[in-house]
Amino acid sequence: MKITSTKLKDCYIIEPQIFGDERGYFFESFHLKKFTETTGLAVNFVQDNQSSSTYGVIRGLHYQIGVHAQAKLVRVLSGKVIDVAVDLRPDSETYGQFEAVELSAENRRQLFVPRGFAHGFSVLSESAEFAYKCDNYYNKESEGGIKYNDPELNIDWQIPLGKEIISEKDQVLPLLSDLKKK
Repeated sequence: MKITSTKLKDCYIIEPQIFGDERGYFFESFHLKKFTETTGLAVNFVQDNQSSSTYGVIRGLHYQIGVHAQAKLVRVLSGKVIDVAVDLRPDSETYGQFEAVELSAENRRQLFVPRGFAHGFSVLSESAEFAYKCDNYYNKESEGGIKYNDPELNIDWQIPLGKEIISEKDQVLPLLSDLKKK
């Protein structure tokens, strides 16, 4: 398992070592000891989630606050997405910055998104199956979000204008600047 730092502190790209032969392949998608030794972070995943989406869907940018904040390890089981993590930790030197990574069934990359980050993705393939582990349970009262097309972030979701599919809930999320005012 290869673990690479991103420009955002505590946010990592994880690439598995793949063992293949005529039968197919095998890889270790996560190894807690290796992850902890490499990153210095301790995680305990308690919930696994999976979603299915079609081309043009943008989900996010979502986060959980307070004691219900979640770290996530995300990956694509089929298809291809642009996955985005936004640092919302007020004391972070990279506050308000984001990392965008292509995740696909083909490249088998994963992104570790630490607590204190917003997260979202856009589907670039006909469809995508997206899976993620969380280190804390979902709590509806603690959910928050940032609007996907926030001009301050200027994220390139790689979906042509007018082809985006956005939930009603995600269309009315606040901007990053609105969070800064709180």
